[in-house]
Amino acid sequence: MLLLEAEKFMKVIAELRNVSRTYQMGGIAVHALDGISVPFGAEEYWAIMGASGSGKSTLLNILGCIDRPTGGSYFVDGCDTNDLDDDDLSRLRGASIGFIFQSFNLIPQLNLLENIMVPLFYQDGSTSDGAARAENLAERVGLADRLSHRPSELSGGQQQRVAIARALINDPKIILADEATGNLDSQTASEILDIFSELHSEGKTILLVTHEEKISHQAQRVLRLRDGKVDLIK
Repeated sequence: MLLLEAEKFMKVIAELRNVSRTYQMGGIAVHALDGISVPFGAEEYWAIMGASGSGKSTLLNILGCIDRPTGGSYFVDGCDTNDLDDDDLSRLRGASIGFIFQSFNLIPQLNLLENIMVPLFYQDGSTSDGAARAENLAERVGLADRLSHRPSELSGGQQQRVAIARALINDPKIILADEATGNLDSQTASEILDIFSELHSEGKTILLVTHEEKISHQAQRVLRLRDGKVDLIK
């Protein structure tokens, strides 16, 4: 097991401590993750890499509080997620983590503005200013003139921009991106990566799952998985 120790003065925003995740496939135990320990510093930009089946998706689900470890602990901003019930975990996820998916995961019946606002409806408190916030984010990602359009009326790159705006609506500390440029042409992918760089420069922690080496060169740190274990951290 490889263990990355946090730098002396680094604020850790998310940390895996000896995390394992095992699934039962029939009578066989499949160890998707096996004893992973990594601290992710606040405002760092990480690329998470590995071959198919290496554990990237499982790791992302745990980092996003969608799944729980079967062993070890996962901390978000100093909070041990093992101590949280499902409702508390959902609130933590909604407040602290923004998700960007390869397949966009937009709701086809909703227009662009409504899709950006979706995370607000899962959080406690008023959403009275949500439309104004969503409009500001749509403008930021270059879609201020598409507010009434539905996903089917947008290109792939535009849909991904909507997904980025949606991930930002609650001003999360951590952005998780799963192969966010995988379905895009090279020019559009480059534009999306520029947005990630801007977000990083503004203090967001970016954890980007990718299989593309050239994308990893944009990140500060690289975590490479192999067979559910840490293969490399640099």
